Parts: sequence; structure tokens; C-alpha cells
Amino acid sequence: MQKVMIVGGGVGGTTVLKLLSESEVFAIVCMADTNESAEGMLAAKERRIPTVTDWSMGLRRDLDIIFDTTGDPSVYKKIKREMGEQTILIPGSVALIMTKLFEEKSRLISKLENTSAKMDLILNTTSEGMVVIDHEGYIIMFNDSAERASDIKREDVIGRHIKDFIPSTGLLRVMETNQKEINQEITLKNGMELITTRIPLVNADKEIIGAFSVFRNKTEAVQLAEQITDLKEIQTMLQAIIQSSDEAISVVDDQGRGLLINPAYTRITGLTKTQVIGKPASIDIYEGESMHMKVLQTKKPVRGVNMRVGPKHKEVIVNVAPIIVDGCLKGSVGVIHDVSEIQALTNELNRARQIIRTLQAKYSFDDIIGDSEEMKLPIEQAKLSARTPATVLLRGESGTGKELFAHAIHNASDRKFNKFVRVNCAAISESLLESELFGYDEGAFTGASRGGKVGFFEEANQGSIFLDEIGELPANIQAKLLRVLQEKEIIRVGGTKPIPINVRVIAATNINLEQAIANGSFREDLYFRLNRMPIFIAPLRKRKEDLRELAEHLINKINQEYGRSIEGITAAAIHKMQIYNWPGNVRELENILGRAIIFMKLNETVIDIQHIPDFIEEIPLKQEKLLMKPSGYVSGKPLSEIIDQYEAEIIQQAFHTHKGNKTLTAKALGISVRNLYYKMEKLKL
Repeated sequence: MQKVMIVGGGVGGTTVLKLLSESEVFAIVCMADTNESAEGMLAAKERRIPTVTDWSMGLRRDLDIIFDTTGDPSVYKKIKREMGEQTILIPGSVALIMTKLFEEKSRLISKLENTSAKMDLILNTTSEGMVVIDHEGYIIMFNDSAERASDIKREDVIGRHIKDFIPSTGLLRVMETNQKEINQEITLKNGMELITTRIPLVNADKEIIGAFSVFRNKTEAVQLAEQITDLKEIQTMLQAIIQSSDEAISVVDDQGRGLLINPAYTRITGLTKTQVIGKPASIDIYEGESMHMKVLQTKKPVRGVNMRVGPKHKEVIVNVAPIIVDGCLKGSVGVIHDVSEIQALTNELNRARQIIRTLQAKYSFDDIIGDSEEMKLPIEQAKLSARTPATVLLRGESGTGKELFAHAIHNASDRKFNKFVRVNCAAISESLLESELFGYDEGAFTGASRGGKVGFFEEANQGSIFLDEIGELPANIQAKLLRVLQEKEIIRVGGTKPIPINVRVIAATNINLEQAIANGSFREDLYFRLNRMPIFIAPLRKRKEDLRELAEHLINKINQEYGRSIEGITAAAIHKMQIYNWPGNVRELENILGRAIIFMKLNETVIDIQHIPDFIEEIPLKQEKLLMKPSGYVSGKPLSEIIDQYEAEIIQQAFHTHKGNKTLTAKALGISVRNLYYKMEKLKL
């Protein structure tokens, strides 16, 4: 423990006394002041620390440190002469700096105690501004230095798009090019000039997950040089102070020889004091150029240089500034930032967000709108099914809200805290569907990932899986699904070992499964397994009394999406909509309301009858069958090409008739949705 004497009981001495009293490293053995009633003397007596009115009476040969806070140069010289070199004598000005730095140390230690704030600590303790965005350009990190440099509060930017605040940002370009941009100059709206380095964030799979910018005020290097007046004289004090810094610091003299490093430097680089002190500045460089030597040659600071250092080959960002005293170069000081932890935390955050987006049910029964008798029954059936592990089959036309019911059933069940996996059976190609649903083992087929892959059923274990468009499953997948429902186990593609699973299956379809069974396209035994808890969701044309409530709910949703403030809809508009039969159901209603809001004037706040299109004139209540004459024989064209051209014309007319709805188009043509996708790709539609 270091024995300390404090000379001077004024404000400075009192501050040093209070600070060192809380430390387990220093022991205050004496407080000296000519005034026994001085604040520091009274504070020392309260702590039972010996006091003297003559500082010379308190001098002891075993003293390690003496703080002279009197401000009297003669006292400083006398103590210096009396004690010689055996005791460290710290003047009041240095004591003040030390006090502030120790206070900063206490603040850092306090933050470190909270592990959840570790990333904020790394960012907020650096003197460089840092902004981190995700892959969509939304700000997820904004540290204190960034607040000071941009004059923008953190709470105003987190979660907002970077272009909302920095229209000229280059971070989006960095993500597109996957190229670093080092030491780029940028001027903010407030006139502040910055030097910024932009770096893309890449995960272990070499996917761009975001980008971050590190920047600093150009004048800070000059301010740093002005603060350091005599590097040699205060070297001992700096060695004690920087022990608390979490940033790696290295100092070299004007010849580029190492003078000072801290423990954080050793932790990051893997180099000890004996390997660095007195050695050339390039001793720690594994990849890149020594920034210390560059600064000593140019006398200009460098910011945000990316390099690798030490035997650990640690990837870091380096800032180095010259130390200039009275116009003379005395050396340089470098700060090394380890950004690997930030990258790891950012990767983890993005993975968590992806899991939330894909494995979480977003809706509950409160989100299902409708008080009609046609909706009360399916809602009650769905609530009943949520309390059981039984397989649920949701049946209804496209756009009636089958997926909404699936979300609500999961969230009302005892599986709500587990995964909810959604699968559109018609959107995945037949060649990939089996491996996506059931996974595959390593080497199952050419191009299979090393270690295999977990399928949707394994991923949903202990949770729920929603199989939309179940009627589009091919026969071989139907057989495997039947085994899952019967045996509660799956076998991966290319595997032989059954894997037990506990998954609640919620299926949905808009086709007539009974007709599909008669046609031979759907297995009867699978139908009986799925149809244990059937729930029929009524189309909108059978519950038109819900139109107003649905319209008001959708208007609020569209207001949030489009940034509008539409207050409601008139009774005349509702009456006009009730005439229509709504073949597209709620999805079509949302489309019509969204279109109406887009074309409304800014001063209009209520949807009226003139905003609703004339359904009877523009959209027939009953779809007519497609009638089209062939284009006829064309000389010089083969029959297959003529048939393809005729087929393309039929599909295009069907799309036009059904307003681009692929499900309705496929149904009208008497083909599956997957077959429609195949024909579109073949005919290049």
C-alpha cells in the first residue's frame, strides 16, 4: 500500500483526501495545513488521520507520494529538496488532473459492474464518435462522442434511418461495395469538420449485417498535444493513471522508441512491457504500417487506421496523435480500439432479430376483427383448439385471415413462449420442399452444407408450425407429413435415424380438399389426420356487418404505414362497399382502402363515397370464364411455339381479370399455384 501525505487543506487537498480515502491502494498518513480549521484538516480529523500545522513535521522517509496542493512554488521546492528522489512529489496542478482521471476511472468501473451495459461502455468511453447501423440502414448504436460531434441526442436517432440525419452518409455505400473507406473528410450541418472511417460489418458467413463509422474532431490532436507539457516528467504519474483505462494506449518518444503501455495494450496485443519499452514502434505490427512512425515523420495525427497487431493478430482500429510542446515534437501517443467485441455483439443482435422476425407469432385474438355470428363461431373454435395440442386445419378463401388465426392460436396456447415457424408450402419449389421441412444430413446430396441442416419441423420443436397452402403438397411430402403426425418423429433427407419431435401443426388451405381427394391429388388418410379440428373462416361477403369495424381497423394500420391521419369513413362509403361481394376478402378490402387513402387530398380526413371505386362497373361480381380465340396458325413457327404463345395470352388475360392475384388465377385456370409459377417462369411472364 502506498503511503501518502497531503500538504494543503484547501479545496484541492480536500478533494484528493476524499478520493484517496476510498481507495485500497493508498494510505494517507498525514494532512498538513497552517490553518487547523481548513476544510481538509477537519475532514482528516473525522477520518482519524494525523494532522500537523507545519508540513515539515509530517515528513517521513517511508513516504511514497506527497501531494502539494498549496500552489506555493517555494513549498514545492523545499519539499523536493528535503525528500529528494526517493518520494514522488505531485504538484497541485497534476493532482487536479489526477483527481479528474480517477473520477473517470470510478465511473468506468461502475459501468463495468453491469454486464448488460458492456457494449455501451466500450462505445461511450472512447473519445471518438461511433455510429453503427444494421443492414437496412437503421441506427442501432450512437455513442456520447457522436452526440457531441453531431449535436444530436441518442434517443432521437436510435431506431431511425441514417439518412434522416446524415443525408450524405457513405455507410450505405460501404455496405453495397463491402469496401472500407478510411480517413474520409466530412462536414456536418453545424460546420464541424470530422475525419471518419467507414467499415462494413460482416458475420462469420461473410454476409453484410451492417456498417459502422468511427470519427473524431480534427482539432482534438492539437488539444491533446497542448495538454501534455512535459512527457518525461509526468511519465510515472501516467503509468499509474492509465491502469484503469479499457483502451489500449502506447506512447513513444521522438525517435519512435516505446516509452509507456498499459495493461489493456498487453491484453489486446499479447506483448509485455519488456517486449515494447525501448523497442522500435513497429514491434507490435503484424499487418500494416507503424502509425507512430508515420505521425513522427508528418507531425500530423492519423485516425481510424485498420491493422493487425501482436502475435494474436488482433484486428484493431488505431488513432495516433503527435505530442508537441512549444512547437517541438516530443513523441506520439496511440490509442488502439479492439472492435471484434462490437462486431460479435452486433452479429448476436442481428441473429436475435432474425429469430424474432421468423419464429415469433405477432398476433393474438384481440387482432381478429369482427362481431358477426359468422366470425364468433370460428373464434370460439380457435380459442378452444388453443387449449389442446390437437392438429388444426384452417379452411377459407384467400384473404380471409387464416394466418392471423394461426398466430392467435399459438399465442393463446401453452406453447406461446416457444417457436412459431411459418411455411408457405406453395412458395417453396418441390425439389427443395422436403429438405426445408425435414432437414438433411451431411452428404445427402450435392451441395449439401457440412454438418447437415435442421429443417422447419426440428426448428419448431416444442412450439408450433404453420403449414399454409397445405393442399399444394406433392404426394411424397404428404406421405412424410402423415408419418410426422402419426409417429411424432421425422427422418432427415439422407438420414436413417428417426428424430422425435413435439410440434403442434396448424395447417391452412383455400382449396376443396374433398374434391382434391376425389381427384387423387390429396391423400385421404392425411386428410383425416389434419381434419381433427377443422375451423371454417367465413368470407367477407358473408359477414358484411363487420365491414365498418374492419375498415376502421385497416385505416389505422394504413395511417401508420403511409404517415397519414385519416379519421374514419362515412356511412355512404360503407353502404357502397356492402354492395360488393369481395372475392379477395379482407386482403382486397385493405387494398381498396389503401388505394383510396393514397389518392385522397391532404386536406381530406374522412373517406367518402367518391373515394371508393365503382365496384359493380369496374369489378364484376361473378368472374366470367376465359374466352379467347387462338392467334391462329403462323407460317414458319413450330407448333410448340404457337401453343406457348397462346398459353401465355390466356394466363395474361387471367391475371388481368383477377387483378394479379396468383391464387385466384390458378384456381380459375384449374391448375395449382406451383404449376402456375412453373408456367410463368417457362413463358417468361
